[in-house]
Amino acid sequence: MTARTRVLATVAAAAVVVVAATVTVTWLQSRGETRTPAAAAGKPRAGRPPLTFDFGVRDDPEARALSNGARLLAKGDAAKALAIFERYHSLDAQIGAAFARWPDGGLDTVKRLVASHPASAAAQLHLGWALLWSGRNADAAAQFERVDHEFPDAPEAVTAEDVLYPKMAPNLPYVVLGVAVPSAPTAAAQLRLAALEARGGDADAKLRYGLALWSLRRRVSAERQFTAAAKLAPRDPVAQTAAAVGAFTKRSPVGAFGRLGPLTGEFPRASVVRLHLGILLLWTGQLAKAKKELRLAVLYEPRSPWATTARQLVSAIPNNGTK
Repeated sequence: MTARTRVLATVAAAAVVVVAATVTVTWLQSRGETRTPAAAAGKPRAGRPPLTFDFGVRDDPEARALSNGARLLAKGDAAKALAIFERYHSLDAQIGAAFARWPDGGLDTVKRLVASHPASAAAQLHLGWALLWSGRNADAAAQFERVDHEFPDAPEAVTAEDVLYPKMAPNLPYVVLGVAVPSAPTAAAQLRLAALEARGGDADAKLRYGLALWSLRRRVSAERQFTAAAKLAPRDPVAQTAAAVGAFTKRSPVGAFGRLGPLTGEFPRASVVRLHLGILLLWTGQLAKAKKELRLAVLYEPRSPWATTARQLVSAIPNNGTK
């Protein structure tokens, strides 16, 4: 999914599609499928490490070209991918070229790039991939943890947590608020307009901007906006729910659950609360509990957009998912 699609798409619809896939992934992982090895060291992995570029709202020719190169590399066409990466001199292009030439000096190249660009979350994340593909599992885990701790507002931190916590669903939990990002010709202009509107004292504007940031996986900045909206609207279950979900990290999911759970008592028949509690339960692999909360979202406000989303999510949960 491109950054533009993430920002422009209807959030509820996107949530249903992605969460449905997530439920299946989580269920499979609960049956023993994992993405990271237990051993601290092992044999080098076959193939090449993945390129996990995230260009946000960038839609310039280089961003499009490098994204295409990453897709080609994922399909195994290293020669075509390398030809694209060699046309550019940016840090991302150099990382791409190192992975396209893998294993020929790839790890050392990425190490040099990190040494010269220590503040780059992208470089640090790809060092983690390079270490993992070199069989240095413990070093890779430490590197992914570094990305998660040192770059918490970068999308690369979300990817790092996906690797570190493979039994949870990938990416951030979806947030369904019933607010739309402002209309603008480009995704970048959309984000700028949302940021401008959020400078005022309107809670919905802050929710819109927070939602855009969350969609771009800038979770710390998004949480700030959600929290500001919650302070402006203390009796609004939507704003309070957004602030609670915004606290979610895979490293410490208890923070979000600890804030969202009490909202079920404060707003006992609010479908928005039950829906998001169900989504967090899905993300952490608790499918039976998730289904219960989603059904309550349908029961309490059956004609609400949250109930609509909850119905679709319930239908996506495997009947034999019992965790």
